[in-house]
Amino acid sequence: MSDYEYPATLTHDLNRTELLNHLQNRLDDARFQHCLRVEKTARELAKRFGADVDRAGLAGLFHDYAKQIPVADYKRVIMEDGFDPDLLNYGRGVWHGLVGTWFIQTEVGITDKLVLQAIERHTTGDPDMTLLDQIIFVADFIEPARTLDAEVAARKAAATDMRQASFIELKNTLQYLIAENKIVYPKTLLTYNAFIPREG
Repeated sequence: MSDYEYPATLTHDLNRTELLNHLQNRLDDARFQHCLRVEKTARELAKRFGADVDRAGLAGLFHDYAKQIPVADYKRVIMEDGFDPDLLNYGRGVWHGLVGTWFIQTEVGITDKLVLQAIERHTTGDPDMTLLDQIIFVADFIEPARTLDAEVAARKAAATDMRQASFIELKNTLQYLIAENKIVYPKTLLTYNAFIPREG
């Protein structure tokens, strides 16, 4: 296990042990280990592309904090805390990013806007994804345990081009959702359109 420590200004004065305890209280071990791998991958990408390494690492560590929160808890928060009611048409695959940050702020106390935005956007993407947003989006897809062809292709692209790596992930996501007859969150399609490589 890595021993990364984060500035108190980012963590609400929590040390690494306390941060990991929060994660382990919410996640099974497989998901927890995935978060550790995404943290490491995000830090590596941030170093490679000149982004904020601590924000990338912390966002990577907590990106799936809310992945296993009960559906009833999500529905309550969506209905009672000002979220778009249309979100009720989706599920935890979308919610754990867009609504998951509510739980991170409330239960952990992390409030850094850039960290939370990167976590929020890691499931659906956003046409205006920043470099930090793209790093978390892609790190989740290419961490070392990911071995599907699209994941390997995105990992290769991420050596030099985050937008291309993001596009590969977006294309793969849409292909999967369509093949499985699953609903597509509108912003994901808008993000795909924004990230299509342009000629010239």
